[in-house]
Amino acid sequence: MALVLNVSLCSTSKPLLSLSNSNSKPTVLHLPLLGFNAKQSRQPFQKLAFSLGETVSGATLVALLSASFVFVDPALAFKGGGPYGQEVTRGQDLTGKNFSGQTLIKQDFKTSILRQANFKGAKLIGASFFDADLTGADLSDADLRNADFSLANVTKANLSNANLEGALATGNTSFKGSNITGADFTDVPLREDQREYLCKVADGVNPTTGNATRDTLFCN
Repeated sequence: MALVLNVSLCSTSKPLLSLSNSNSKPTVLHLPLLGFNAKQSRQPFQKLAFSLGETVSGATLVALLSASFVFVDPALAFKGGGPYGQEVTRGQDLTGKNFSGQTLIKQDFKTSILRQANFKGAKLIGASFFDADLTGADLSDADLRNADFSLANVTKANLSNANLEGALATGNTSFKGSNITGADFTDVPLREDQREYLCKVADGVNPTTGNATRDTLFCN
């Protein structure tokens, strides 16, 4: 038995949707039109008809139609991306947040405010700090291999004994005023002005890799 659904969008008060079959009277459902001005026209401007091979109850059909209007909070699209639960860490104000000693591999901190945040001893391999504000953050003893600091503000941060092997620091990334004693900058692409600046304050040997900070920066 075929079931026919007719949907007509019009400006009158007539039913907008009807269900019918060859053996029974039509079942009428009233569905409101959102954002439609009834004064614009009294003529139908759209009609949709389709047949279903099986009988579907009116209640089931309404449920199916309602499901298409479920919206997802846009903020949920930006998950942390790492093991920090399901909390969003991208584009957030995380000033003073304590992440010390945590495993945050490939965590997404893009564009976040991380002023005075504590990452001491944290495992941040492949984490993204793209365009983030890390002013005054504590990154000492952190594992920052392959982390992305592109466009990040890393001024006055504590990077002592941090391992930044293979990290990205492209664009206008700034380490001005930061403590880099014992930090390992092996294979970190730095602007020449940043490299020259860091060489003026570079000192110490990284306790994990055994590399001298000045050597990893190719200081003279």
